[in-house]
Amino acid sequence: MTEQLQDLATHIELKRGEDVISTEIAFGELTVIVAPSKILDFVEFLRDDPSCRFTSLVDLTAVDYPTRPARFDVVYHFLSMWRNQRIRVKAALREDEMCPSIVGLHSSANWFEREVFDMFGILFSGHPDLRRLLTDYGFRGHPLRKDFPTTGYVELRYDEVQKRVVYEPVNLTQEYRQFDFLSPWEGAHYILPGDEKQG
Repeated sequence: MTEQLQDLATHIELKRGEDVISTEIAFGELTVIVAPSKILDFVEFLRDDPSCRFTSLVDLTAVDYPTRPARFDVVYHFLSMWRNQRIRVKAALREDEMCPSIVGLHSSANWFEREVFDMFGILFSGHPDLRRLLTDYGFRGHPLRKDFPTTGYVELRYDEVQKRVVYEPVNLTQEYRQFDFLSPWEGAHYILPGDEKQG
């Protein structure tokens, strides 16, 4: 399998070397990193080239790296049923940069791109209907960004007096809004309540 993937990587680099930044084979899958401006041409090549035929867009998502200058990776997963292979394509984007929409090449990208816009705030140029998909119309922020607070900014509840759903700001102290991702059981240099009895 690795040999087939290496042959595919070599073929892609020979045919589209100007588009490819790097390739890597890991966990039985080929990952190709491409410049965002080259995404449309590269995806069209993957779909139409007789040696590739990646005609199925399986998934399109993003990953947030807030400390990098190119903060986001837009990640595409394609399947070639003809070759019985999968390929992952990545493009790194700055926060102020737009990614070309591939809806014209893969109609299934429509809702995938809307979801990525909704969750990460990444704009797709040329998308026919780029609007929120999973959150409410008045929602503020993008929940899968790593700087989005775990509690969100507003909470909603049904108000018996007004007989409707009302939005209210989350009323928590700041210490509860920032989560440090540390487990209290690993590497803690403090004593949790109840643990002071040991010793």
